Amino acid sequence: RPPRSTPKPSSAASDVYKRQRCDMQTNDNTKGILFIMTGMAFFSIQDSLIKFIFEDIALFELYLGRTLIQATILISFFLITKKKITLKTHYPFLTLVRVVCFFFGFAFFYISLTFMSLAMVSALFFSCPFFMSMFAKFFLKEQIGIRRWSAIVVGFIGVLIVLNPTLEEFNFFKLAPVGCALCYACSMTITKYTSDKDNIYTQMTLLYIFAVIVSLIIYLVSGDGKFNNFSDPTLQFIVREWFTNPSASWPYVFVMGVVASISFFCVFSAYSIASPSIVSLFEYSYIIFAMIAGYILFETIPEPRTFLGAAIIISAGVYIYFREKVRGQMIATDTPNR
Repeated sequence: RPPRSTPKPSSAASDVYKRQRCDMQTNDNTKGILFIMTGMAFFSIQDSLIKFIFEDIALFELYLGRTLIQATILISFFLITKKKITLKTHYPFLTLVRVVCFFFGFAFFYISLTFMSLAMVSALFFSCPFFMSMFAKFFLKEQIGIRRWSAIVVGFIGVLIVLNPTLEEFNFFKLAPVGCALCYACSMTITKYTSDKDNIYTQMTLLYIFAVIVSLIIYLVSGDGKFNNFSDPTLQFIVREWFTNPSASWPYVFVMGVVASISFFCVFSAYSIASPSIVSLFEYSYIIFAMIAGYILFETIPEPRTFLGAAIIISAGVYIYFREKVRGQMIATDTPNR
């Protein structure tokens, strides 16, 4: 006897199923938005702490402490979840370039916090989508049309508005956040290329190992402060003697490492449960949180040109993202690192 055919669901049942799926997806996106905004809020707290303690600690001492705490939390996560720690990479050279770019990129970011407002630093950092598009064109061979090139040009106009450069008195240290964005974009472009074989946990672990090794080398070379012959606070931050005031600075470093780990958890959770095309747009909320933190902690109010430049940068970044989505070329990675 021929098998009885399975009846097709009625149109009404299909409509109910679709509505349930839509409601579930909407709920997940709402949770993802809450996660990403929480992560950005915690990142603004971390950056505020850096700005608060930079006169009591050396740059790479801070980097070492933050990395050790995050690495400890990551290892604890591996042990609790029984995840296998894999250090082997299928792209050794690209991995080296990636960790170098990431390490020194955020060294630039930390340096910029010593003399620029949180709002200005955050606005300039979000120029990274423009660099990502350019790297995708020349290294990933992705097609970038005239519309996205126009958005990139407009975005860099926004950067110039924030910087307000003058040929006579321009401080090249102001390019530090842009340097961070450039290095971050390079690191993320490589991450996109290597993620087919190297998982995110391998890439993060190798990043932490590199950061610890380089920080220790810098300590051996200049940790005694022998190069600290400067009166400028920013330069002192870079070459200051290590461990001169640990009781005052390291509690903040510990909090910084914990806060950064919470931020990473929120970001990864957001991208894992919700649509990246929705979640990524809310990363720009960091600029708002940075403005709020800057006003509350340091009583700084962004200048009108910072608001204008940030608005242009955000608009150009959002446009680039939507153009990528339309053309099916998602240059930005689904799980950004920071």
